[in-house]
Amino acid sequence: MSHGQRPVYTHGHHESVLRSHEWRTAERASGYLLSSLRPGMDLLDVGCGPGTITVDLARRVAPGRVLGVDASADVVARARARAEESGLSNLGFAVDDIFSLQVADRSFDVVHAHQVLQHLSRPVEALIELRRVLRDGGLLAVRDGDYGTFVWAPDDPLLDRWLSLYHEVADRNGGEPDAGRYLFGWVRAAGFGDLRATTSTWTFADPETRDWWGGTWAERVVSSDFARHALDHGLSDQAELEAIAGAFRRWADAPDGWFAMLHAEVLATR
Repeated sequence: MSHGQRPVYTHGHHESVLRSHEWRTAERASGYLLSSLRPGMDLLDVGCGPGTITVDLARRVAPGRVLGVDASADVVARARARAEESGLSNLGFAVDDIFSLQVADRSFDVVHAHQVLQHLSRPVEALIELRRVLRDGGLLAVRDGDYGTFVWAPDDPLLDRWLSLYHEVADRNGGEPDAGRYLFGWVRAAGFGDLRATTSTWTFADPETRDWWGGTWAERVVSSDFARHALDHGLSDQAELEAIAGAFRRWADAPDGWFAMLHAEVLATR
């Protein structure tokens, strides 16, 4: 990150967070992009995490070159192991910084970033850097959630508190948890053209997905960097975090449990 600063990643890379991220595939997370991909395209996946989406994208653009980058060396090592298992020869991973990518100007046909901009205090500056590495006519694909749109049933004041606390923690860390609603404006401000905005949702309502979503968040609330930040900032205490974790477990066990979240998506060209 420029100016000697580094983004604070609210979630961190606890095992519970990585389990959540490894559920993501190109179909689940990047469906808005897939019809625009062609074999032979060179693609950069920024903030690639453990690489599940990146591997899927690499299969779709092969033999085009695909590079996944992330700020965490540990998570990049995990992604490299996944790349080796995939057997793909067009895929690589590297540690890099979204504000100063070690990538030449105009070297990719597609730049993809999933759930990245919400964690940055200067998202437009990051998008300008992504624009730098795109070839003329190249395609930007960005998708971010919007925590202000999260809805669930049954009602539980502890889940209301979780959402409020998440906003407080993310705000204190310099992020924008409601990034989805601002995504279109950020991309426009970064100088891109031909903007196309869409939305899609994730819904967790059957026993299997409730168990997965509720279980990962029950663990994340007490064990991930989110918990550490909430405690370090003096925004919560261990007893409250444990109570919120219990609320997630109750929600997961409820036969009428339902949770939905909106994501904003923008395709744009350099």
